[in-house]
Amino acid sequence: MPPSRARLPDHHKGLLLTSLGVLALTPDSLLVRLIDADPFTLLVWRGLLQALGVLAILAVLHRGRVAAPFRAVGRWGLVLAVVFAAGTVFFILALSLTAVADVLVIVAAAPLAAAVLSLVFLGEGVPLRTWIAISLTLVGIALLVSEDLGSGSLLGDLAAAACALCIGATFTITRHGRAVSMVPAMALAGLVTAAMALPFALLLEDGPWLFAGAQLGYTLAMGLVVVPVSFALITLGPRYLPAAEVGLLMLLETVLGPLWVWLVLGEHPGELALAGGALVVLTLAGHAATGGRRQPALTPGGP
Repeated sequence: MPPSRARLPDHHKGLLLTSLGVLALTPDSLLVRLIDADPFTLLVWRGLLQALGVLAILAVLHRGRVAAPFRAVGRWGLVLAVVFAAGTVFFILALSLTAVADVLVIVAAAPLAAAVLSLVFLGEGVPLRTWIAISLTLVGIALLVSEDLGSGSLLGDLAAAACALCIGATFTITRHGRAVSMVPAMALAGLVTAAMALPFALLLEDGPWLFAGAQLGYTLAMGLVVVPVSFALITLGPRYLPAAEVGLLMLLETVLGPLWVWLVLGEHPGELALAGGALVVLTLAGHAATGGRRQPALTPGGP
């Protein structure tokens, strides 16, 4: 008889998929800086390109038969798309209304939101090691942005809190619907994001609607490659990992994103920022190393 192939444990599979997705997302902040466009105009193009990019991924994986995956996500896929898009718009609003430092610290509470929502709506308990990791990463993110922390406005801080809640809800919804792949919902989310951002772009922005040269290249790289690939992988994460753990891993982007800016644009993040980033990375590594003892029972399909 042929030897049986070892099956990768669900916890390890979730860690791998989510980590790869977060790593793919890390150049996003740099690309946004390089594009240097009006934020809501950029959101319109980002959403449309995200939808196109995810659709292309699904077409390749399903050999052109994309209708069935979209039908499979059902109403929860539609809810997921709206919640994801709302979180994106709230994030941009927060950045335009308050200090970036405040936004990053508040949004870093997304794993806490995911943990509470999963406990309340899914009955999924959160182990002590995850609560400890959430606390330590919040401290690390606070150190990361400590120089400007507390200099924002209440309205912007509330928008950031809404963003954190949406992120936590996104992972909780995906976890709830883990019997099917929610990747098609990311294409829908791109369209909803563009629709939500369009009124703001028309009313508030006066920049160009079309990009050219390097700006166009950066926009296409972000919208067609970075965003669809990263969120397709991250959306698969909650099929194998609790929502709170996926939220924790997302904080890697907050830490590693500025490193791309440092390497390309020469903006040194500062010693405290490096110390905070190191604390986050070490905490996530320790949390991942001590996990995997409990495996969720599910039978996932393909993306």
